[in-house]
Amino acid sequence: MSVEHPHHNVVAAVIERDGRYLCVQRGKTRFEYTSYRYEFPGGKVEQGETDEQAVRRELMEEMGVDVRVIAPVGSISHVYPDFSVTLRFYLCQLVSGIPVLREHVASVWAAPDELESLPWVEADRAFVQQLARQ
Repeated sequence: MSVEHPHHNVVAAVIERDGRYLCVQRGKTRFEYTSYRYEFPGGKVEQGETDEQAVRRELMEEMGVDVRVIAPVGSISHVYPDFSVTLRFYLCQLVSGIPVLREHVASVWAAPDELESLPWVEADRAFVQQLARQ
């Protein structure tokens, strides 16, 4: 008998500035495999919300910034031991505000050749590899 794990639709903002990308580090989470790992900022899409609305809401909630969603740049599905995600990445531009970490413990603006050296959550890793090779 298989156990059905929850599935989440998640969006992530790929924010580029001066050839570097904003990467944020999670703190301690419920799961060891996501604790203290890096990710692109974003979160779950709520019922009745478009991806673009979710990106803007999540960035305002997590960092107090307004972003303009420019274009979708990738999609990844990943199965973790306790849940699964479909993660859609959007190229975004900061419109206003300075990122202030409210839900993360660290941030870094990483150049493409620095991205793969960070300890990423698994769902972001394949996209990071694509981005690093551009």
